[in-house]
Amino acid sequence: MKKFITGIAVACFLVLGMNTASAQSLSQDSQRPEAIAKQKVADISADLGLTGDQQRSLFRAYVQKEVNYDKHVTGKDLKSATVIAEKKKHDNQLTEAVKRVLTPEQFKKWQAMQK
Repeated sequence: MKKFITGIAVACFLVLGMNTASAQSLSQDSQRPEAIAKQKVADISADLGLTGDQQRSLFRAYVQKEVNYDKHVTGKDLKSATVIAEKKKHDNQLTEAVKRVLTPEQFKKWQAMQK
C-alpha cells in the first residue's frame, strides 16, 4: 500500500512538472518568426479582406522578413550603416512581395497601415 501511494505521488509530480515545462515553451514560441508572421497576417487580413492565397503569400513574405531581421538586424547596433542598409533592404523586399500579392486598393491601405 505504501508503494502504491508513493507511485501515485510520483505520477502527480511528473504531471505537474510537465505542465510547467509546456507553459515555458508557449512563451518562447511567441518570439518565433512564424508566430510573429501569423499574428501580423491575421491583423492585416481583417482590415484588408484577404483571400486564402493572399494570406499564404503574405505569411511567407513576413516569415522571410522576420528570419532576415533575426539574422542581420536584431541584437546589433541599429545606428550602424550596415545594419541600416540591411534593414532597408529587407523592408523593401517585404514591400515588393506585398505589392505583388495585393490588389492596388489593398496595397494603398497596407501602406497607410504601415505609417
